[in-house]
Amino acid sequence: MPDARPPRLNREILRLAVPALGSLVAEPMFLIVDSALVGHLGVIPLAGLGIASAVLQTIVGLMVFLAYSTTPAVARRFGAGDRRAAVSVGIDGLWLAGGLGAVLAVAGLLATPLLVGLFGASPEVSEAATTYLLISMGGLPAMLIVFAATGLLRGMQDTVTPLWIATAGFGTNALLNAVFIYGFGWGIAGSAIGTVVAQWGMVAAYLVVIGGMARRHGAPLRPHRTGLRSSATMGGWLFLRTVSLRVALLSTVAVATGLGTDELAGWQVVFTMFSTAAFALDALAIAAQALIGKGLGANDRDQVRAVLGRTVAWGAWFGVIVGGLIAALSGVLGLLFTGDAAVAALIQPALLVLAAAQPVCGVVFVLDGVLMGAGDARYLAIAGAANLVVFVPALVAVALTAVSGPAGLAWLSTAFFGVYMLARLATLGWRVRGAAWMSATA
Repeated sequence: MPDARPPRLNREILRLAVPALGSLVAEPMFLIVDSALVGHLGVIPLAGLGIASAVLQTIVGLMVFLAYSTTPAVARRFGAGDRRAAVSVGIDGLWLAGGLGAVLAVAGLLATPLLVGLFGASPEVSEAATTYLLISMGGLPAMLIVFAATGLLRGMQDTVTPLWIATAGFGTNALLNAVFIYGFGWGIAGSAIGTVVAQWGMVAAYLVVIGGMARRHGAPLRPHRTGLRSSATMGGWLFLRTVSLRVALLSTVAVATGLGTDELAGWQVVFTMFSTAAFALDALAIAAQALIGKGLGANDRDQVRAVLGRTVAWGAWFGVIVGGLIAALSGVLGLLFTGDAAVAALIQPALLVLAAAQPVCGVVFVLDGVLMGAGDARYLAIAGAANLVVFVPALVAVALTAVSGPAGLAWLSTAFFGVYMLARLATLGWRVRGAAWMSATA
């Protein structure tokens, strides 16, 4: 049985969280490389990439539940000592991801002209976006399979292998993009082809690893109806939870747009800082998912409570440290991003609000991971809807006051990082105070 003493538990958290952070950082690097290489082709291809990426990121962002639903299911069985069942339920998740990805890819191919047309871009930009998006749909099943495969390995308490595969995928993507775009002269189409090939290469690597794991533990490679149904049910609730988060984010951007162009640009800087800090917190949440699932599978509630307490403490203290750094740099961050002193002055009050909210954000991210690890997906979906009930009136109030400039951006920041994050803290914190979440089915 795992030792819950602080030094041992700290090492377990770090062992899972540090490689997970590396994997999380590697993921957005795909888009950064694509943007840098395509950017040298000119403004039109880069603008087309921006539209295509917005569509793809929305689809993929909504499908991230495939990783979050697979991890606790695998970890529960791993903690119970049934490695065969752990691998088997993870393979069910891969089949679900592949099937869902195939359906979305076909739908995406048919809907690409419509999706691109919604942005109202020029014919040249729309053509570039359409070219990239049509090709990229061929990699959509691969992206979703990678989500599920990553969740399987995390559930098996392995975050190192996903790091190596993500790093190799990033390197391959960069190399192929350079060769296809400039060596073969394929332009923006070459960027899409290179990324799709890299994504399927990652799938091949995962299948080799998971195939070997299945042979070692005698797990079947065929899907099981019960496993597929369980994954789909939990995934459905997590999908609704993710939708609530997207609604909150998009609504905030809409209000920022109404405040003015400068305010919208300023919000982008503020939210970028929030997202950057969230990478480390997501890594901690992933460690919590894996360890909570493992502890519940072993029926060791003392260990589960120890993981809960330790990861929450780490999240809070990390929030204090990051908040202090953001506050200290609040006067110059705007200059680093834009070089414009007026923008720096515009966003400083909002950055100070973000800095003050970081300890709350740290705890919220961890609690989210804890409840995912427990398989408490239905509650997360319900809580997500409840949080919007509290948050939307605050956003409406900011929009109706029509206050612009530093004050308007500060109030918007207060609505999101204050009202919304505090609502999430209340709903998630209330849940973990009891014991019902530890009885959820994964």
